[in-house]
Amino acid sequence: MKLYGIPNCDTVRKARRWLSDNGIQPIFHDFRKDGVDENQLRAWIARVGWEALVNRRGATWRQLPDTVKRQVTDAQAAIALMRENPSVIKRPVLEADDVLQIGFDESAYQALLKQA
Repeated sequence: MKLYGIPNCDTVRKARRWLSDNGIQPIFHDFRKDGVDENQLRAWIARVGWEALVNRRGATWRQLPDTVKRQVTDAQAAIALMRENPSVIKRPVLEADDVLQIGFDESAYQALLKQA
C-alpha cells in the first residue's frame, strides 16, 4: 500500500492518522520531495480520468493565472500542470492492490480494509 501526497496537507494528515489508527503504515510518497512521475500520472488517469486528479477547489488552482487554467482541457495538459505544480493534485492518492482512492473518504478506506 502506498499513499501519495504532501505531508502538511490537512487531508493527507487525516488519511495518515486514520490508517495509523487502523494499524496500517503505508509507504508515503511526498509529491514535493520525491517528485511526480509522468508514467504514474498516466496510469492513474487511465483508471480515474484526469479530472479526478486535478484539484480545482484548492488554493494552488485558485492562484493559477486564468490563462493556465483554461489550458487544462485534456490529459496531456493536466499532466504538464501536475508535474509543474504537484500541489494541484487532489490528495491523498492511495494505491492498494487493484484499488486507487483519490481523496480521503473514511468509508472508502474502511471498505478497502475489509478487502485486505
